[in-house]
Amino acid sequence: MSNENDTPIQHGQVDATYFWDDGSGIGGDTGLPASGEPMQKGLFSSPSWPLGTEGYIEYEGQTAEFFIGDRGPGHPSNDCDVLLDLDGETFAELTDQTWDDENYVVSGGNGHLYDVDYYITEWGDGDGEEGAPHPFEQPENKCEDAVSEIPEDKLEDEASEEEEEESADTEAQAGEAETAEEEGAEEAAAEEPEPEEEETGVTAETAANDTSGFQLIGADGDLAGGGILILAIIPAILLAVGFAWFRRPVGAHAGEADTDGKGLMSDSEGKHGHESWMNRLRGDNDD
Repeated sequence: MSNENDTPIQHGQVDATYFWDDGSGIGGDTGLPASGEPMQKGLFSSPSWPLGTEGYIEYEGQTAEFFIGDRGPGHPSNDCDVLLDLDGETFAELTDQTWDDENYVVSGGNGHLYDVDYYITEWGDGDGEEGAPHPFEQPENKCEDAVSEIPEDKLEDEASEEEEEESADTEAQAGEAETAEEEGAEEAAAEEPEPEEEETGVTAETAANDTSGFQLIGADGDLAGGGILILAIIPAILLAVGFAWFRRPVGAHAGEADTDGKGLMSDSEGKHGHESWMNRLRGDNDD
C-alpha cells in the first residue's frame, strides 16, 4: 500500500462517512467488498475510482493510508455530497472516538467528516474511472470541485528523488569515465615497447677476443674462419724471419773473394745493395 512519502498524482477535498461490510448483515451491511478483498482497516470505498487505487488522507493533522476496495457510498454521494467511505476503525482513530466491533458503529455520534484532504498516489487496475469522482448513481456528473492543485510541499519529495537520481547517475558516469581512462593508460603501457638493454661488458669482452677483425673462436667453441687463417699465416711469418736472419750479408756476390780467398762470403763495398734492417739487428754493419 502507498504511504504519505509517495508523490501524489491527484489531490482534492471531499466529505466522508464510514462503513464496515463483511457480509454479516450487521449495521446495514450490504455484503462483502466488491474487490474481493476481506474487510479490513485501510479499505475505503469510492463511488467511481478504480478498485485498487492507493493513496492517503489527512484530517486535522492526522494521516491514514488507504486503498479502494469497495463501491460506496450510494445515495449519499448524489450531487457530489459524500464521495468517500472510510472503514470504521480508521474513522474512529481520526475522530478520537471508539470503534464498536460488535455493532459496527463509531461511538460518539459523529458519522461525517468534512473537507478531508485526499492524495492519490497510484491508480488501481480494477473497475472504475480515474480523475474527478462522480456519484454512484450519477456517472455523468463529474465532481470537478473535488480535484485541486497538488501542494508544492507534497512535490518536494519528488524533486529531491530526481536530484538524488541525477546525482547518482553523474557519479556513476564519472566513475565509468575514470575506469575507462585507467584501462586506456594500462593498455597504452602494455603496448609500449620495452627499452633495449645497453651493451654490457659481454660486448666489450667479445670485441677483445677479436684479432685484427678476425674472431679466433666461434660461438660454438670451434675455430672461426678468421682464426684458422691467422694460425696458417703465423708459421710462414716465422719461417721468413728465420731465413732472413741466417742469409748472407748484404752486398755479398758470388765469385768475389774475401781476404781468405773465399769468393761467396767476401765483403762488399756496399755499392750494389742496401743494408737491410736484419743486418742492423745482427750488428753486421761496421761503420
